[in-house]
Amino acid sequence: MFESAELGHKIDKATYDAAVPGLRERLLDAQYDLVVAKKFAMIIVIGGVDGAGKGETANQLNEWMDPRHIQTHAMATPTDEERDHPAMWRFWRALPPKGKIGIFFGSWYTEPIVARAYGLTKNAALVQAMDRVLRFEEMLSSEGVVLVKLWFHLSREQQKKRLTALESDPRTRWRVTETDWSHFGLYDKFRKVSERALRKTSTASAPWIVVEGADARYRSLTVGTAVESALRSHLDAPSAPALPHVAPLLRPLDELDVLRRLDLTQALDKDTYEAKLEKRQRKLNLLMRRPEAKRIGVAVVFEGADAAGKGGAIRRITAALDARQYHVVPIAAPTEEERAQPYLWRFWRQVPRPGQMTVFDRSWYGRVLVERVEGFCSSADYLRAYGEINDFEEQLARRGIAVVKFWLHISPEEQLARFREREETGFKRFKITAEDWRNRDKWPAYHDAICDMIERTSSSAAPWTIVEANDKYHARVKVLSTLNERIEAALDRVR
Repeated sequence: MFESAELGHKIDKATYDAAVPGLRERLLDAQYDLVVAKKFAMIIVIGGVDGAGKGETANQLNEWMDPRHIQTHAMATPTDEERDHPAMWRFWRALPPKGKIGIFFGSWYTEPIVARAYGLTKNAALVQAMDRVLRFEEMLSSEGVVLVKLWFHLSREQQKKRLTALESDPRTRWRVTETDWSHFGLYDKFRKVSERALRKTSTASAPWIVVEGADARYRSLTVGTAVESALRSHLDAPSAPALPHVAPLLRPLDELDVLRRLDLTQALDKDTYEAKLEKRQRKLNLLMRRPEAKRIGVAVVFEGADAAGKGGAIRRITAALDARQYHVVPIAAPTEEERAQPYLWRFWRQVPRPGQMTVFDRSWYGRVLVERVEGFCSSADYLRAYGEINDFEEQLARRGIAVVKFWLHISPEEQLARFREREETGFKRFKITAEDWRNRDKWPAYHDAICDMIERTSSSAAPWTIVEANDKYHARVKVLSTLNERIEAALDRVR
C-alpha cells in the first residue's frame, strides 16, 4: 500500500510557486462557501510516520485558509478527565459543526496502532478497534460529514535522514523526541500494523490518501489539492442525495408484541408502596456510597408515553441520593448548535464520569421514536440508528458505565384520564400541551416504533426494562428495584 509513496515524488520550486496562489484562492473560496452554506462539516485526519510533515501540514492548511473557521486538535496522551470516559468521548467532543473544518493531528487511529506495534495488544484487538472506527466513520459520513484522511509516509531511509536532519539543526531540534526514535526502532512493525489498519478502514466514503512526505512542496500541493477537491465536490453536489432503498419493518403476523403482553393491572396499595419505596431508596443510597461506586458510572434512560410517570420516577431516584452524585438531563428538541452536529453528539457530552449518575429524561432514542413517527428523518436514518445506538451503549458499558433503560408504558385509557386530570388541576396544567393531544392520534404508529426499538436495541450490555405504569406506585418500585439490581451487578464486577 505504501509502494507509490516511496518513488521519490518531487515538485520543483518554480512549479510550486506558480501553483500555490491559485490553489490558495480556490481553497479560500471553497472554505467561505462552506461557512456561508453550513451544508456539512469537514474532518481532516492527519496520520503517518514521524518526521513526515504531519505538524507542518496542519500549520500549512491554517496558513492557506482562514484559521478562524478551522478547529485544530493535537490529540496527545489522554488527560485524567479523558481517561475517565470511553475512548471515543474526547473525539466526539471535538467534532466540528456544519460550516467548519476540523483537523485531527493524532486521531482515533493513533492509540490502537501504537499499542499493537509495541506488542501491548494482540491482532484481534487491532481488528476490533478498526471495526469500531469503521462504524464511527460510517456514521459520520451518513450524517453528512466529509472525511479527508491523509497518511504521510517515508521509507526507513527517508525517515532516518529526516529525523537526523531535524535533530542536528538547533532551530528544529525540539521537534524530535525520544518517542520518535523509539518508533523508528520499530519501523517494520509500524509499517505492517499501519498497512493493516489502512486497508481495513479505506472505504468509498472515507478513503485514505497516502502522501509521500519527503518533499515538502509535493506534500503541500498534494494535500491542498485533495482538500480543495473534497470541499468543492461536496459543495457542488445536489443538496438532497438519493437515499438508499430500505425494506420496511413488518409487524408480527399474529399482532403479538412485548407491549400487548404486559399486565397493566399490577398495582400496590399505599402502605405497601411506602414501605417498599423507603427500603429501595435506602439501598440505592448505600450502593452509591460503596467505595467501588467511584469506579463505575451510571446512565439511567427514561422513555415512555406522555404522562406515563417518568418525572415522578426520576424524583424518587434523586430523592435517595446526594445532589453531588447525580445530574438530570431533560431532552427536548435539539438546539441550533446541536443540529449542526451528528445526532449522538449532544448525548456523548453528557456521559457520566466514574462515581456519577446521569439521568436522561428522554434520550438518544428520539431518533427511532419521535423523529421516525413525525417524519423528521428518513427510514434509512432511523434504521441505521439502531446499530449506531447499540454501538454507543456498548462503548459506555465497556468503559464500566451501567446503562439502565426504562420504558414506562400505560394504556390509552389511562393516558386520557391523566391528561384530563392535568387540565383540571391548576398546578399540573403546565404538564399538558396541544402537542400531547396531537401525539395521542398517532398511538398506533408510536406502538410499532416502540416495539421495534425494544427488539433492536435491547442487548446484554444495555437491556430494556419495560415498566407497567398504569399504577404509579408499582412503576416507581419496579424502577428502583431494577436500578439497584443493575448497579449492584456493576459494583460486583469491579470488586
